[in-house]
Amino acid sequence: MSTSLFKPVRNRIDAAAAAFIQPADLAPFDFSQPAGEAALIAQDSVSWQVFKNPVSLFIGGVAAVILELAEARVRAGVWDHTSFRTDPVPRLKRTGLAAMITVYGPASKARTMIAGIVRRHSRVTGTADNGRPYKANDTQLLSWVQATAGYGFTEAFHRYVRPLTAKERDRAWSDAYPAAVLYGAIGAPKSEAQWQAQLAAMTPQLSHSPIVFEFLDIMRKADAFPALARPVQILLVRAAIDMVPPDVARIVGLTPQDGLKGWQRALVRRIAQGADRFPLRQSPAAQSCVRLGLPADWLYTRS
Repeated sequence: MSTSLFKPVRNRIDAAAAAFIQPADLAPFDFSQPAGEAALIAQDSVSWQVFKNPVSLFIGGVAAVILELAEARVRAGVWDHTSFRTDPVPRLKRTGLAAMITVYGPASKARTMIAGIVRRHSRVTGTADNGRPYKANDTQLLSWVQATAGYGFTEAFHRYVRPLTAKERDRAWSDAYPAAVLYGAIGAPKSEAQWQAQLAAMTPQLSHSPIVFEFLDIMRKADAFPALARPVQILLVRAAIDMVPPDVARIVGLTPQDGLKGWQRALVRRIAQGADRFPLRQSPAAQSCVRLGLPADWLYTRS
């Protein structure tokens, strides 16, 4: 494909990707301003590499929610107090934008956003289906949610984009910890070993629920991707299921047949690796590089 033909296609993909994380009911967030202001997480971090890839983020996000919904109190908080069941795509956009601001946004704006989320969470309380009361700002639950997100995004990048070294995996956890504390997740892991210990401690508390399968059905059918790419969306949901730790998969009722076949795994890797080499100049990652005086494609030259 010639450069003249490729540029309009690239621009269209770039614009579509930028629109996906911008909820229609919120004012546009400008990641390129104010000039020079650092993010909560440094630009040379593993997180800045991981979060630039929209394909592995989708996979990791689905895997993280499966783990979250396996905990009864988190499950009730998500299912009873959000619009996910009735209006999933705007909810996905709001969650995605919050994650991007946490990683890439100027630190002052990220702190303001997180404080607002914490205030809203303070009003979320209830009783789970196992009879246990919950509060959304409970530090144990917040730490589990932060841990599952960290696992999902990092593991998806590791499996489908490029292998991360043990040092890189530890750094991904430690780099994210200060932001996790702002959310109230003071028990979030700071290393891969701490994540494994937290997973082992939480697994006996997890439980089966049909809500997990309802969630997966929503993710297969939601208009997250353009219609022509819907088969890819379904494939990425399978890739997420593949990542669920075996003990947790057994508890929630997922089987290897719900995940990827061998040829599908190779295809997902090709798609994710392709996305990692495709600079999206309107993306939070690129715009945040510009804010710091770096080329928009700086992160892609470091891959």
